[in-house]
Amino acid sequence: MSNVKMFCDALPNIPWQEKPADVTAPVWRYSENPVIDRNPVEGVARIFNSAVVPYEGKFIGVFRGEQVNGIPYIYLGRSEDGIHWTFDKDKIPFVNEKGEPFMPVYAYDPRLVKVEDTYYIIWCQDFYGASIGIAKTTDFKTFVRIENPFIPFNRNAVLFPRKINGMYTLLSRPSDSGHTPFGDIFLSQSPDMEFWGRHRHVMSKGSNWWESVKIGGGAAPIETSEGWLLFYHGVTGTCNGFVYSIGGAILDKDEPSKVLYRCGNFLLTPEKWYEERGFVPNVCFPCATLQDADTGRIALYYGCADSYVGLAFTTVDEVVDYIKTHDNAGPTDHEVGIR
Repeated sequence: MSNVKMFCDALPNIPWQEKPADVTAPVWRYSENPVIDRNPVEGVARIFNSAVVPYEGKFIGVFRGEQVNGIPYIYLGRSEDGIHWTFDKDKIPFVNEKGEPFMPVYAYDPRLVKVEDTYYIIWCQDFYGASIGIAKTTDFKTFVRIENPFIPFNRNAVLFPRKINGMYTLLSRPSDSGHTPFGDIFLSQSPDMEFWGRHRHVMSKGSNWWESVKIGGGAAPIETSEGWLLFYHGVTGTCNGFVYSIGGAILDKDEPSKVLYRCGNFLLTPEKWYEERGFVPNVCFPCATLQDADTGRIALYYGCADSYVGLAFTTVDEVVDYIKTHDNAGPTDHEVGIR
């Protein structure tokens, strides 16, 4: 097995469980899943598709809270160990640059990424159609929304954890407000997190059966000595509806619109009751990772059946080797995404 380096901080208190002897897959589930169950806080029926980061020796996260009236918003959660969570009763109070209330109509599927000294929350919202919302914070007390980065329709925005060639870099999936008939991952760059351009195509749907309908970014890419490790979701259609699985790819470090390796197999697909049975059945939806540079350990948080949050584990050596061994990247994957 290779010795892949992750360019990140040490995280000695990363949540972790050793791989069971009977598991042959490169990613394995936490035996006590789901880590967040239904009705986690008053007024919220379900938390899922959420993101976490290390913070002040503990963990903090932004969580998709589906209210009992059906409207999703983002809630703040805290944890000592990354497994057991407590949540603020009230949704995150976003403001504009003047400090005035600036709440989205609704907000869901948040990601949380630290770039330099600022934490950015990225989510899907309504801007006269499905679109991307962004806010920033340095203390998790004040949350300032940034101007809408894109016009509709777009979803599944994921920020890289550092600037690339001096530019903020973002993955997104152009999409309509429903189950879009198109579903490829694109890349955009910005000098200031407000004006976005240099758009590139990254990956197309349909390379493998489990991602035949659409694909979308998942957790923030992890910088490794092999390139950017990306956990993403892929959707296929069956006679009984859609199935969401977790896939893996490795992007070029300096030109991340170029896919170096793309795994032909899924890394995780719905198999457990909390993934197969819920408000939206058969969903594994990755939104965040924690990683420890010293041990190579990776903890992956994923939404389960639009009802729960699950936790899975891998190591950078094992998952990178698996992606490279089962590489199925095509000619358009390897191209810089300009036409």
